Amino acid sequence: MIFMSQSGITDPAGEAAWREWYVEHLRIMCTVDGIDSAQRFCTHTPGWPPSLAMYTIRSPEVFVDPYYQTIRGMGSWLDLIDKRYYKRNLFEGEREGQAVVAPRLHRDQALIVTDQPTATFVDRTLPFVWLKTVGLDCSTPYRGIWVIAKDQLLSLSNHADLAIYLPD
Repeated sequence: MIFMSQSGITDPAGEAAWREWYVEHLRIMCTVDGIDSAQRFCTHTPGWPPSLAMYTIRSPEVFVDPYYQTIRGMGSWLDLIDKRYYKRNLFEGEREGQAVVAPRLHRDQALIVTDQPTATFVDRTLPFVWLKTVGLDCSTPYRGIWVIAKDQLLSLSNHADLAIYLPD
């Protein structure tokens, strides 16, 4: 399963400190039994949450784990979180008969994201992995994700329903 938390902060002056906090937060989150990976991404795509954290989790039971309950959330940043962007979704999906896990991106890659009412995109040639929302905020029925090399991003300039997230 993939858990995604999207957010942004209301004070851009705090962006560097927030980024620093997030590095440690992701490290701590990976100490929870049942969280197998965590990575943060940022975007400047208009209308999309500036920050996206993506985790591979083994099951929804992670969210009720007592230890998880003590470390989850935005900590001291809670009052600065921009409520327009704060979304938490739990997804499941399959690819080639295997459960989808969060891809680990390198600096030369980008994560392309689209939210759709069905598991399709207008340009069916784009190789999205489709994730169905199964819990938490359920802010989108389906999310398509696709890992692409940064040097191929120009080919996507004519698609308005896409956000380009880069590893932070």
